[in-house]
Amino acid sequence: MENVLRPLIVLGGSVVLTLAVGWVTDQLLRKADGRHHETPLWGLLRRARVPYQLVLCAALLRGSYDQADLLPQHRVGVGRTLTLVLIGSAAWLVIRIAAAVVETSYSRYARVHRDPARVRRVRTQVELIMRVVSAIVGVVAAAAMLLTFPAMRAAGASLLASAGILGIVAGVAAQSTLSNMFAGLQIAFGDMVRIGDTVVVDGEWGTVEEITLTFLTVRTWDERRITMPVSYFTSKPFENWSRGSSQMTGIVYWHLDHSAPVEAMREQLRDILRSCPAWDGRDYGVAVTDSTPNTIQVRALVTAKDADDIWTVRVTVRERMITWLSEHHPYALPRVNTADAALPPPRTSADGILRAARDGAARDGAAVRRAHETPRTGRG
Repeated sequence: MENVLRPLIVLGGSVVLTLAVGWVTDQLLRKADGRHHETPLWGLLRRARVPYQLVLCAALLRGSYDQADLLPQHRVGVGRTLTLVLIGSAAWLVIRIAAAVVETSYSRYARVHRDPARVRRVRTQVELIMRVVSAIVGVVAAAAMLLTFPAMRAAGASLLASAGILGIVAGVAAQSTLSNMFAGLQIAFGDMVRIGDTVVVDGEWGTVEEITLTFLTVRTWDERRITMPVSYFTSKPFENWSRGSSQMTGIVYWHLDHSAPVEAMREQLRDILRSCPAWDGRDYGVAVTDSTPNTIQVRALVTAKDADDIWTVRVTVRERMITWLSEHHPYALPRVNTADAALPPPRTSADGILRAARDGAARDGAAVRRAHETPRTGRG
């Protein structure tokens, strides 16, 4: 009877104690979260209740398994399995706690600072730090799991002895990967590009959606994703429209006839912008920037608070200005001229006057000669 009750008491007691402690801890965290609404720490810590209970249960079972006297012939294997579960759940718990602390720090920083650029920079750094912490914890946990096997302990000496050669080989083989990792750290702490920045890379306009230690994802305006190695942003030039300030100035071009009413277009542009919510009211202007034998190039400058709004302002101004010109000034739109060319006015210079006088004298002389040469007739 004792052989049956003892395993049940040990196993059941461990499970019941784990559930009880987990439930009490969760209730305490819930009350703390309700009292302190200004910080999300307690609510985020509640996400760690599963690995927390696994750690408790694995620790209790590992410590009391010898007293349970259950499957004595498999004691080594069961003990090693419980040790592996304990190590893995402990690593999981550490990652969840670290994520809760880092996310709380970022939330406080975002509430205090209103500058979107600084907030995006900190967000990028926080995410990369969490990835580094997760990788370190995972590597340490995996190493601890491997060291529980005696064969791995024996191989440790040979691995340490060949660490120099392996390091050189790994460095040469993983040169591109290591360069991307260092480039990711450089991006995170060098403030070159941040999550949420509007960038132009290889002629594609989009928003930085994700930054890791090895790659960067850009979401384009048409919902495509461009994945690029982070080393690209440290070795090649690119446009960052969110660097410093997100305010932008946009340009709209029209090719119009030479008779286009430029002054009236300035007044119409002002009316269009006043009715456009995306315009930030900072500046606007209209100017003739170029001319050809058939048309002139008219440029409008408009402003907005960010890249999305500047696109809206530009397309709105372009569309409404063309509509206004076609309705009120259709002659201003470019057209093909099929009329006869106008003759140049008569020349009024001194050379022209002398030439006209000589032509007149020549005509008079010719008339006199014709008069003398004409035979006269009469009655005899």
